[in-house]
Amino acid sequence: MNSTTAKQLDPNQINVILATDCGSTTTKAILIEKIDGEYRQTFRGEAPTTVEEPAADVTVGVVNAVTEVGELAGRKLIDDNGEIIRPAHGDTGCDIYISTSSAGGGLQMMVAGVVREMSAASAKRAALGAGAIVMDTICSNDKRLPHEQIQRIRELRPDMILLAGGTDGGTQKHVVELAELIAPAKPQPRFGGTYKMPIIFAGNQEAAELVEEVFDDDVKLTTVANVRPVLELENLAPARDAIHDLFLEHVMAHAPGYNKLISWADAPIMPTPGAVGNILQTIAEQQNINALGVDIGGATTDVFSVFNGTFNRTVSANLGMSYSISNVCASATLPMILRWVHLEMDPRELRNHIKNKMIRPTTIPQTREALIFEQAVAREALRLAYIQHKEFATTLKGVQQQRTVGDTFSQLTSGASIVDNMKLNLLVASGGVLSHAPSMNQTASMMIDAFEPEGMTVLAKDSIFMMPHLGVLAQVHPRAALQVFERDCLIYLGTCIAPRGLYRAGKTCFRYHIRSKSLEESGEMLCGEMKMFPLDENEQAVVTVEPGRGYDFGNGSGKRKEFKARGGKVGLILDARGRPLVVPTSETDHLTELNSWVEELQLYPEPALTEV
Repeated sequence: MNSTTAKQLDPNQINVILATDCGSTTTKAILIEKIDGEYRQTFRGEAPTTVEEPAADVTVGVVNAVTEVGELAGRKLIDDNGEIIRPAHGDTGCDIYISTSSAGGGLQMMVAGVVREMSAASAKRAALGAGAIVMDTICSNDKRLPHEQIQRIRELRPDMILLAGGTDGGTQKHVVELAELIAPAKPQPRFGGTYKMPIIFAGNQEAAELVEEVFDDDVKLTTVANVRPVLELENLAPARDAIHDLFLEHVMAHAPGYNKLISWADAPIMPTPGAVGNILQTIAEQQNINALGVDIGGATTDVFSVFNGTFNRTVSANLGMSYSISNVCASATLPMILRWVHLEMDPRELRNHIKNKMIRPTTIPQTREALIFEQAVAREALRLAYIQHKEFATTLKGVQQQRTVGDTFSQLTSGASIVDNMKLNLLVASGGVLSHAPSMNQTASMMIDAFEPEGMTVLAKDSIFMMPHLGVLAQVHPRAALQVFERDCLIYLGTCIAPRGLYRAGKTCFRYHIRSKSLEESGEMLCGEMKMFPLDENEQAVVTVEPGRGYDFGNGSGKRKEFKARGGKVGLILDARGRPLVVPTSETDHLTELNSWVEELQLYPEPALTEV
């Protein structure tokens, strides 16, 4: 394997970078080149992923996608033997090749921990952070009988299991009992019957020997540092690194054609969501900001966040825009979806639309009504996924600064969400319904309605879902990854400014003054109003806001605040609808308000629909 090659190369000698993302249906390749001393993404290509029959070799799809990039770039990247040419000479080859993968369903894991709210929650965070889909969580207090838990382990066939429990030096009994539950289940891996099930033990280090005695040679046991060494601390990095290594060594190595792909790559192949999380963490760290990213797909919605340096990722496995669209409608309910629809619609037709979308998941809306309805569903899918994310991204449960006897019984339910909309600086959207909306105003509107940002928040979207490629590049060449992320990956939509405070009909929410090279505007915002101002992406505006009583922009109720707002394709949006956002329930008010927002944000102008 060439995983050390990239590290030995002098970053200044890396001029041509080839990156692929092997998705479950499509393999996407991009070329990054050094132009005038700066790295830019120049060409992209894609081809069907070939992990299944008849090809049953992932590298076939990779070669096809890379060949397309080479043809577009006028650069020969594949030699006569079907191998990637390295290093680059003139208009031939590349200096490094890197890849991510979610083909074959990505990385699927089970986690086990003694207490659901503590060690099991920490283990789940480690698995999700590594890019895994967590199929189930087994714990001592999950209310299932031992035989039911054993049956569940047998049925699921995960790629690997992460076992945690106990603080270092604490009781050993419970985590050993958990191991004794997993061992007789004899879990079978998903790919290939010839290799051993990888199990990672990241619990009480003093119980490691006892846990090793429980498992026989049918499994490959790896022991790493405890994910929860003490009650007040989480240490997820060693478990995350072990998951990446085992993903490469065991899971990927047994998927069709991956051995060859691993030998080509100049850095370890990462699970796609792990790479997306990686670039978001890198950006948040470099720019010293809090960032939130979302990727909404056909079956699942991933939410990534970095707040005060702490990274969290959640997968809402039943919230998506095609395969899972009926789950969204069932979870959100039709009235909640229809509160975003400003036209009269027949509920029966809508139910038919939902069923058709499940049967034909790749179709896109063909009418104005279908587009409006689908974007209303997207708002609810994103809103629900964000609620799940906030519930998961919490301070450590079981930890209290000052404990009393009365707290002893309530401490397991402590743990406040670390996600704070007022402190959110950057919100990044990706996934078909957001990235490929006919108008960028629609993308911005869906994000504001679903996530309800407060204070000042910059809105952006991933232009061609390049974040996975850049996430793995950040491991090898952080400067190149950051330059391409800033210049080619993100399309800045603009800035949203909104106060926290409840909607009060007819009241003044805040006064504003906007000053930039091209703009000088002042006025007041009544509750329920939205206003949009053009602000070019290379422009900044100084926005001064004076909130009414009960409204807060981050300085406290009624206190003035000044922002430096960034422009973008959409511009500057002022939102006085209140937080939490409430859409009027009476039908007349509802349609009047909705139509005023649609008109102000220019959401569905006729020319935009020709692009659908």
